[in-house]
Amino acid sequence: MWCRSLGLLVIFLLGISTSYGQGSLLERRIRLENQKYTAEQLLQLIENEGITLNYSGKLPEDTLYPGKSQLKVKKILSLVFDTSRYTFIQRNEKVLVIPTVRKKGYTFSGYVEEEGSKERLIGVNIYLQDYNIGTTSNEFGFFSLIVPDNVPAKATVSFIGYENQTLIVSPGDSTKHDILLKQQSHYLDEVTVEANQLVAQLTQMSQFSLSPAHLAHAPAFLGEADIIKSIQLLPGVQRGSEGSTSFLVRGGDQDQNLLLLDGVPVYNASHVFGFLSVFNSDALKSVELTKGGFPARYGGRLSSVLEVNMKEGNMREFHGAGSIGLLTSKLTLEGPLVKDRTSFMISGRRTYLDLILKPLLEEAGDNAGYYFGDLNFKVNHKFSRKDRLYLSFYTGRDKLYSDNVNFQWGNYTSVLRWNHLYSNKLFGNLSAIFSQYRLSLKYDYIFGFTGTSARSQFQSLVRDYGLRYDFDYTLNARHQLKMGLSATYHTFKPGALMIEEPSQTLDSLINFTPSIYSTDVFAYAEDNWQINARWKINYGIHLSSYFTESKPFLFLQPRLSALYLLNDTWSLKGSYAYMKQFVHLLASTGTSLPTDLWVSSSRRVPPQNSHQLALGTTYNMDGSNWEYTSEIYYKYYTDLITYKDAATRAFLYNWENQVLTGGLGRSYGWELLVRKTEGRTTGWVGYTLSWSERKFSRINQGEWFPFKYDRRHDFKISINHQLTPKFGISANWVYNTGQKATLPISTYIDAYGQKVVHYSKRNGITYPAYHRLDLGLNWFKKTKWGERTWSIGVYNAYNRNNPYYIYFETENTKRVAKQIGVFPILPSISYNFRF
Repeated sequence: MWCRSLGLLVIFLLGISTSYGQGSLLERRIRLENQKYTAEQLLQLIENEGITLNYSGKLPEDTLYPGKSQLKVKKILSLVFDTSRYTFIQRNEKVLVIPTVRKKGYTFSGYVEEEGSKERLIGVNIYLQDYNIGTTSNEFGFFSLIVPDNVPAKATVSFIGYENQTLIVSPGDSTKHDILLKQQSHYLDEVTVEANQLVAQLTQMSQFSLSPAHLAHAPAFLGEADIIKSIQLLPGVQRGSEGSTSFLVRGGDQDQNLLLLDGVPVYNASHVFGFLSVFNSDALKSVELTKGGFPARYGGRLSSVLEVNMKEGNMREFHGAGSIGLLTSKLTLEGPLVKDRTSFMISGRRTYLDLILKPLLEEAGDNAGYYFGDLNFKVNHKFSRKDRLYLSFYTGRDKLYSDNVNFQWGNYTSVLRWNHLYSNKLFGNLSAIFSQYRLSLKYDYIFGFTGTSARSQFQSLVRDYGLRYDFDYTLNARHQLKMGLSATYHTFKPGALMIEEPSQTLDSLINFTPSIYSTDVFAYAEDNWQINARWKINYGIHLSSYFTESKPFLFLQPRLSALYLLNDTWSLKGSYAYMKQFVHLLASTGTSLPTDLWVSSSRRVPPQNSHQLALGTTYNMDGSNWEYTSEIYYKYYTDLITYKDAATRAFLYNWENQVLTGGLGRSYGWELLVRKTEGRTTGWVGYTLSWSERKFSRINQGEWFPFKYDRRHDFKISINHQLTPKFGISANWVYNTGQKATLPISTYIDAYGQKVVHYSKRNGITYPAYHRLDLGLNWFKKTKWGERTWSIGVYNAYNRNNPYYIYFETENTKRVAKQIGVFPILPSISYNFRF
C-alpha cells in the first residue's frame, strides 16, 4: 500500500516539474532588429517562436519602431494593440488578445445527434480548447457551456465510434447549436483522430464507457454478445462463479451494484440461471460503469452504478438487425412513425432450447423443457426543440417446466420521461418509473402412503413505483450544476410457501413472510467547478431518507472529486464518497440465482454503509488514441449482513432471524488500465492487485477473514483487430487468483465413535488459479439490402479445466481433493444481419 502511494507521489512530482518548467509565454523575450516593422511582421516574429496568437479585428497599418534589441511578448503586443481596449492572457500554450470592453460571455448549448438517424447521443465530449473548458452531453444528448468572453471560440466535439468535429461558435449563435456527428464505418482500414477533450481532463474518475461496436466484435459466449461479460473484463471488476453474469466491484458484493436500464433499477439481470444477462446488445445505445468517485446524483448502492440505455429509434429511415445463433435468435426493428418527430425501436430475443429438446424428451416420456425470452420497446416524440417525451419498457421471462414443476421468474421495467429545455442554461427531465422482479415455483406431488395429491407454491417479489425530477443548470463559465428529487415506493415479498390440498376449501399456509413496504426519498445537488486552468472539482451532497413500517432513516452523504492537470494530457485525480444501501440481497452463491431474495432495511437490519477513497493518474498517449489510467482505492464497510451458517435458505420464514448483521468489511487495491479507443486495433489491458476482507462477531471467532472473492491478482486482455475491411479477429484472455473457500481438511473418530470433520479457517483455502482464452472471427460483407456478418467463436480455447467447486473423497484412507469444472472448450457460430 505504501509503495503504491509513493509511486503515485513520484509521478505527481515529476508531472509538476514538467509542467511548471515552461514559464509564462507573455514574459518570453523576442529578439528584434534595429528597423521598422509593420504590425503583421511583429506578430509573425512572436509566432516564429512557437507561440500561437488568437486575435480578431483589423491590425493598424502604421509602421512601428520598437527601438530595442529584445522585448517581452506582452510589450510587443502593447505596441500593436491599444491596451485600453485589449487585454492579453495566456491559455495553455496560446496567447489571447481579448477586447477589454465586453460582455460577460455567452452560452453555447444544444443537442448532439447522430447524423443519419437523428438519435441523440450520450456522453459526447464538447471542449473549448482556448479556455480549457469542457462538458459532456447528458443522457438526452443535451449540453451547455458558457464561453467566458464575447468573442468567437473554437469547439471540438468527439465521441468514440464517430468522426470528430471542429466548429467555431459566435455570440450570435448562443440560442441554438445542435450538432450532428457522423458514425465511423468499421470497414475503414484506418481512423484518423483529431484533438478532443481527453479523459485526463475529465473530473470524473473510476468510470468506463463501453461502445456497442466493441460488443459486436468481441468473442461471444455461445454466440451471444453480453455486456456484463464484457464489464467483467475491466480492472477492479470480478466475476462471481464460472460463466455467471454476476459481478463484484472493488471487493464489494453482487447486490452492491446498481443496474439501471433507461434509469430504472433492474433487480435480477440474468437469464439461464445466471449464465446470460437480460441486456440484449442489439437494443442498446450506451453502457457506462462507475466504480468510484460517485457524483451526488447516484445513491442506493455501495460499489458501482451500471447505466444501460436503449436505442431511441431512427427518426428518418426504417432499419433492422438480427442474428441466429446456437442458443438464441433475435430481431430488432426501428424507424420513424412521423419523420423527424416520432420514432420507435422494438427488439425481441428468444432461446429455442425447448424446441430442440422437446422431441428427445417426448421420446423418453418426459414433458419437460426450458426457455427464456425478452422484449425491449421504446418510442419517443419530439413536440418541439424544447420538449420531448420518451416511453420505454422491458419484459423478460425464464421458464423451467415438467409434468409436475412450473418454475418462472422475470423482470418488468417501464419508464415515461418528459424532458424540457427551460432556457439555454436549464434542462429538466421528469421520470415516472416502474420496476418489478417476480419468481413463482409450483410443484405437484402425491403422498405415497395415502395416494392424495397436493401442490406447493413458492413466490417472491420486489416492486417499485417511482417519480424523479432532475435538472442540469449552467450557472456560469466555471460552475455546472446538477440537482434533483426522487421518491420510490417499494414492496418486498421475500417468500411465501403454500400447500393446497383438494380436500380443503382454503389454502393451507405453511410458511409465510409478511410483505414489507418502504418509501425511499432523496434529494441531491452537485457542482462541477472549474477553479482555474488546472484545478477542477465536483462536490455535492446526497440527502437520503428511508421509511419503513418499523423505523425511519435519514442520512447526509457527502461526495467529492478533484482533478489537477499536470499538463494537457496528464492529470492527477482523487475522490471520496460516503454511500448508503437500504436494500439487501440474501444470496448463498456467486451465481445470480432466481431464488436469491431482496429484502429491506428495518429496525433490526440497518442499512449498509461504505466510505471509499481513491487516488489516480490519467495520461492520454499519442493524442487521444491511447489512455493510461492507474488508481489506488480503499473502501471500508459497516453494517454488512450475511446468512447465519444454519439458516434455512430455500424458503425464508422470519428472515430477520436468519441473518447476521453488524458486519465490517475492508478492501483496497491498485488498478491499471491501458486502452486504445480508435483505429484498426482497439481494446484494453487491465491488471488489479487487491485485498478484500470481512468481519462478523459470530464468525471466525470475531477475527477478520478473507472475502470469498478475494482474488489477489487479476489480469485481463480484450482486443479487437480489423485485418481487412471484411475480416476481423478478437480475443479475450483472463487470469486471476482462485477464489477462497472453507473446506474440510481432516476427519477423526472421537471417544464416542462419532466422525468429526475439521474445517479450514473461514475462507482459508484458495482454489487453483483461473485462466481462460476466448477467440472470435468476424466476416463482414455488404449486400444490396444491407450487410451481414458471420461470427465464429471459441470459449475456453485451450480447454482449461477451471474449478467450479472442490470436494474431498477418501481414497485408500487418504482424503483427496476433487475438482469439478463446468465449461470445457465451447465453439459457437452465429449469423448477423443489418438492413
